[in-house]
Amino acid sequence: MKADVDPNVIVYFGGQYMPMHEANIGILTHALHYGTGVFEGIRAYWDAGEQELFVMRPRDHYVRWKQNGGILHIDVPLTAEQLCDITVELAQRNAFRTDLYIRPLAYKCAERIGVALDEQDAFFIVALPFGEYLHSENGLHAGVSSWRRIDDNAIPARAKICGAYANSALASDEARRSGFDEAILLNESGHVTEGATCNLFMRRKGQLITPAVTENVLEGITRDSIMELAARELGLEIQERPIDRSELYVCDELFLTGTAVGLAPVTRIDHHAVADGAIGAVTRSLRQLYVDATHGRMPAYRKWLLPVYRGAQPAERNEALKKETSLA
Repeated sequence: MKADVDPNVIVYFGGQYMPMHEANIGILTHALHYGTGVFEGIRAYWDAGEQELFVMRPRDHYVRWKQNGGILHIDVPLTAEQLCDITVELAQRNAFRTDLYIRPLAYKCAERIGVALDEQDAFFIVALPFGEYLHSENGLHAGVSSWRRIDDNAIPARAKICGAYANSALASDEARRSGFDEAILLNESGHVTEGATCNLFMRRKGQLITPAVTENVLEGITRDSIMELAARELGLEIQERPIDRSELYVCDELFLTGTAVGLAPVTRIDHHAVADGAIGAVTRSLRQLYVDATHGRMPAYRKWLLPVYRGAQPAERNEALKKETSLA
């Protein structure tokens, strides 16, 4: 999705709230040259009926972000709860009443030449109005990329390391130049991993199947949410295992999940229709369940949501957040 960004939107940078146009980094910043940063993506959904903005699983995202920053020896000094409070404050200061994409990024901030890591770290958080990332109402046409997914022993795909996303950018660019909506990447073993920016599920022989996190995929929070909805609400058996490329051609349903995309059906893969080429019943059901859960319409999943405007005060909110189920 391309959108004009208001330079006056309030961001959190250098420990302060300020307009985006005042938040700048130097041209020698280490992360700019060497990709030494770790980011997150968090969604917030506006529900017009409740007149409320719900942030989706923010504590889980911030816990993951802090853990993954440790891979590059980047320290984010605030707790997940404090980061949640900043996120709410950003939404309130900007008076957002629309869907948002929230981007925290922690990075090596030294301004110098030299690839070696040091102890100079910084972070910022930006929240922006953000609608649909991939237009998937009628299903996506995905293509298997000639680019292979980076290996855990090269750059861990389970962490959103900035430099690693050159891999996703190459695959995504190739897909679009070839007329596809999204890329599907294989690992060096030839097994399906995920999309350029999202996890992958297929339904085959009554099972919902997704690659295991050991197949060089992101440990997705949306992935985890969809697995919980599928098991609890639809009674589906979920299997995590390697997927062969050719299985995508003979599966019953196929879809992608991620913070930006939500749940996006895939109706064609390479030049093969998925089943009859229509969005499958399970995919439709799961997509609606996810929309309802993220907009506060399912009481059982309110545990995932942090309300911005009618939520508890920070101290109370922190206690509620501690009760959320976090990813290991």
